[in-house]
Amino acid sequence: MALKSTIFKANLAVADIDHGYYADHALTLARHPSETDERMMIRLAALALNAYKLQDVCNGDGTLAFGAGLSNPDEPDVWLRDFTGETKLWIEVGQPEDKPIVKACGKSEEVIVYAFNHAAEIWWRGIEGKLTRPQNLSVFRIPTAASQSLATLAQRSMQLQATIQEGVLMLGDGTRHVDIEPVLLLPPRLARSA
Repeated sequence: MALKSTIFKANLAVADIDHGYYADHALTLARHPSETDERMMIRLAALALNAYKLQDVCNGDGTLAFGAGLSNPDEPDVWLRDFTGETKLWIEVGQPEDKPIVKACGKSEEVIVYAFNHAAEIWWRGIEGKLTRPQNLSVFRIPTAASQSLATLAQRSMQLQATIQEGVLMLGDGTRHVDIEPVLLLPPRLARSA
């Protein structure tokens, strides 16, 4: 008998000072049986870091949500779709293989990978040369101490505040908070050639 996903609810108040975006998001996270609290919370942090694109990219008329992720390899961990259903942003967390990343770059205007845990540097050294062609791909590494601390915020019902200032995400629940400063490993090619 297959194990079912565990459902988590999060009310996330985002204050993105860098982009002038302030909004509350009521979220449902389905944690796959093989997913850790750390990975689930990285998905939530990735959503918070990119929530401003709901306004900037879709003019507020879009959907920012969690994809099937581990349950369906053809869906992202987080996506942003405009009102027509076109995928504007595809986010993967962890250390995905190069072929699914390249495939995602053909399905979305922008793709972001958030690698985390102690093996992220090794993964990046092994895959970096295979990701030179996509122009719409960014890769970030979440420092290990920050990603592990995120797991302590995981509760079945969460009230979280996310403040983004100068590229740093401060995520907390009123009693604890974690500062996350993603390290850019690969900027989009268009930004590199400008």
